[in-house]
Amino acid sequence: MKHALFLPPFGALADPVRLVEHAVAAEEAGWDAVFLWDHVLRRPGEPQEIADPWVAMAAIAAATTRLRIGPMVTPITRRRPIKLARETTTLDHLSSGRLTLGLGLGVDTSRELSGFGEIVDPRIRGQRLDEGVELLCALWTGEEVNFHGEHFTADSIVALPRPVQQPRIPLWFAARGEARKPVARAARFDGLFPIEVDATQLGEMLDVVRAERGSLDGFDVIVNPSEKIPYATLADHGATWAITGPAPGAEGTFEMASSPPEDTFGTR
Repeated sequence: MKHALFLPPFGALADPVRLVEHAVAAEEAGWDAVFLWDHVLRRPGEPQEIADPWVAMAAIAAATTRLRIGPMVTPITRRRPIKLARETTTLDHLSSGRLTLGLGLGVDTSRELSGFGEIVDPRIRGQRLDEGVELLCALWTGEEVNFHGEHFTADSIVALPRPVQQPRIPLWFAARGEARKPVARAARFDGLFPIEVDATQLGEMLDVVRAERGSLDGFDVIVNPSEKIPYATLADHGATWAITGPAPGAEGTFEMASSPPEDTFGTR
């Protein structure tokens, strides 16, 4: 099982220099990845200082050599696919092929959708995610793209260069609770990031993945250890990645451990 540090770039961690320092320390300590939250607003009572995760990831990519990096997770609904294609390809080249792209519907708990007039309806956001992923993968091919969907358009577009990673950049998808469509979507790609689930819900999600794919072979399952799913049981429940980090607002007490992940979590 691999280990990822999950950092919210808010409050004290909105300082990109500090984010880079944590990433460098994580690489030296033996962590396998550093992933950043991708949000533009936070709720009242939480830190209001927010760093752009994409600029921060570029700085992290330039300062490290081994860590995988990526956003966990980016909602396509508030992005333009061509902009995302350019950012991801550039970051994949800058990191020499170390980018993993986490995607999801996005949330509006802090009004980061409704506050800017973005689409809130989850059904439409799901449609935009499916369309956006299809278009993004087409743009990554470097071939001419003619895409005319309900939500996105690309009219005779060629986006070069291609990403370093082939056939494409790995895609992980977030899913919550009892929802099955997001899990089936994840099963068509490279990984599932279950959010706020217990062991039973995780098992049901993985049953959906097995039904879609035939097995879990070559598929990543990214789980945040918790009281509901303790670290010692992660592998037994099918996890391939343990992802952990400070909660928003707790940054002031967070210091990067100098010891390897084994000492942080217990036994690998």
